Amino acid sequence: MNTRELSLIRRGALNLFRRYRHAQTDLHELTYLFWECTLRCDLCCRHCGSDCRRDSITGDMPLADFLRVLDEIREHQDPARITLALTGGEPLLREDLEECGKAFRQRGFAWGMVTNGYSLTRERFDSLLDSGLRSMTVSLDGLEESHNWLRRRPDSFERALAAVDLLGQTPSLTSDVVTCVNQKNLCELETIKKLLVDRRIKKWRLFTIFPKGRAEDDPLLDITGSQFRDLMEFIKQTRAEGRVSASYSCEGFLGPYEGKVRDTFFWCRAGINVGSVLADGSISACPSLRGDYIQGNIYRDSFMDCWENRYQNMRDRSWTKKGCCEDCWAYKWCEGNGLHLRDEKTGKVLRCHLRMLEKA
Repeated sequence: MNTRELSLIRRGALNLFRRYRHAQTDLHELTYLFWECTLRCDLCCRHCGSDCRRDSITGDMPLADFLRVLDEIREHQDPARITLALTGGEPLLREDLEECGKAFRQRGFAWGMVTNGYSLTRERFDSLLDSGLRSMTVSLDGLEESHNWLRRRPDSFERALAAVDLLGQTPSLTSDVVTCVNQKNLCELETIKKLLVDRRIKKWRLFTIFPKGRAEDDPLLDITGSQFRDLMEFIKQTRAEGRVSASYSCEGFLGPYEGKVRDTFFWCRAGINVGSVLADGSISACPSLRGDYIQGNIYRDSFMDCWENRYQNMRDRSWTKKGCCEDCWAYKWCEGNGLHLRDEKTGKVLRCHLRMLEKA
């Protein structure tokens, strides 16, 4: 596939977006904050990047500790401009989730969560809505056999589908469904699409699984370059149909598919607009960035001081121009791919979506 076939208009649009991206980097306004509120999980998924366990050796962060971070942020920024996203592990395993939500709402923060849906009942869902829940993402990773295979629990599909039903029945809630595409479910995407449309789901994000954690050496979790191209074509066609708003995840510069398979051009906003507080208090960007990307810890550092004065390795990405990126024709628009796709020790890029398309 000739990935360099970009029209002059498309190249001009990419150049304008690059200027916008750099201006936003200079401003680095915090607009999205993840809280890894637990590392406990009720599943043991094949593709888990953090290798969460049901009984994690890292305990849940006390709500009061995270609220101190929010109170500090409120002194510097308008909480109405920041979205909180609770992640894990599985946030539903926190029994005080409703208390957390009410405290966020009292402080002016809109909040949502990412869940596998396994423990979501109608009663818990209503309780969370009452506590101020504004958004929810549920994972559905195939039809029954393939979903249960990935999630390693025989009733996980049934429960995830019930959670998806709750989303479709609640149009006032901002929601979407996420699917991690792999060898097992690639042939099921049309059927999954119909399933979501029938349940009135409006937004569907499709991910490819990155080679970290448990997914590092599992060939069934990876797809080939030609399969990746077919996935891009599927998303483009689905968007044209207009029955459900499909989009590819936020990772990877996609060459000729830029602007066609998601709502914006590629941009890794980690450390630019996106921050996180991890379960042990570590301060980072998206929760996938650990290791050398940690900027401090809330138990010894000021979150806002870190946000304003650190994150250099995320805001100046010139260090990524090496290896396969060094002579890449698209580097000025990609700037080294998503940071979570780089080896945390060597900085080597683990996956290049543009090269996958070239191999197709």
